[in-house]
Amino acid sequence: MTNTVLNPAQTSQQASGQICLQERISRLVWKLAIATLLLMAVGSATRVMNAGLACPDWPLCYGKLVPTAQMNFQVFLEWFHRLDAALIGFGAIYLTGLCWWYRQELPRWLPWVSIFALGLIVFQGALGGLTVTELLRFDIVTAHLGTALMFFCTLVAIGCCLVPYQGTGNVSRLPWFGLVTVLLVYLQSLLGGLVASRWAVHQCFGAAQLCRVMNSHILGVIPATVAALIVVVLIRRTSALHPWLRRLGNGIGVCLLAQIALGIATFRLHLQVELLTVSHQVLGAALLGTLVALTTLSWRDRLQLSNCPR
Repeated sequence: MTNTVLNPAQTSQQASGQICLQERISRLVWKLAIATLLLMAVGSATRVMNAGLACPDWPLCYGKLVPTAQMNFQVFLEWFHRLDAALIGFGAIYLTGLCWWYRQELPRWLPWVSIFALGLIVFQGALGGLTVTELLRFDIVTAHLGTALMFFCTLVAIGCCLVPYQGTGNVSRLPWFGLVTVLLVYLQSLLGGLVASRWAVHQCFGAAQLCRVMNSHILGVIPATVAALIVVVLIRRTSALHPWLRRLGNGIGVCLLAQIALGIATFRLHLQVELLTVSHQVLGAALLGTLVALTTLSWRDRLQLSNCPR
């Protein structure tokens, strides 16, 4: 049995092919992440416009792929929400197939994480169907949002693991603070989804259960905001930090201030301005995604790896 020895030209060509493959997968992942953010924006608009049951059946709409006869703005929102979700689902299937077909040339963790992402989007689709068949039951609607956020965060983390990056090794405790902040902001986003799905702003009178939901979301702003501010301050006080981390820190600060302003405006206007309500949810998702990107890159920096663990 003879051993095949690759000459330097063949080795270089193989390495170049692996880089091109990872870039291809990275572009697909970021496209799916952007589409997911759009999906959450349309989903939020569907909810605030009372269009969640505009298509009374599932997975079709009025028994058709395109309900042209019944089409109006509300039906279009719900129909387009489902269309975007279906496209993301096919994209996740393609991503998983690609990762497993070329698994010998990719980081070992990538095929397994792609299966996890695919599982999330399948579960998300099932929850989407239940939101219709169960007539927008609040716990299902909230779980629907929570799964979408987790899928979005998974895509952002994969994308940040695949991007070429070499840190400075001077991140100190930033990865840990980033991880804690991600968890707090995620939980706060779930509380916000619960407030929206139960219309707690409208129905909060006295010390009723819905007031506890509303007040939990308001109080939850404090730990999430403090944690995010600590991350921003830590970034500013850490010397010789990678420029990407500094830019992400600036983005977190801007998103945080804008999110607080939108939250106050949305609360005082009792969710009556649809654009504010949708912007509040989308900006919250963008803040969470930025924190995930910062945390992923800072862990890579801490471990001093050019790529995530294989």
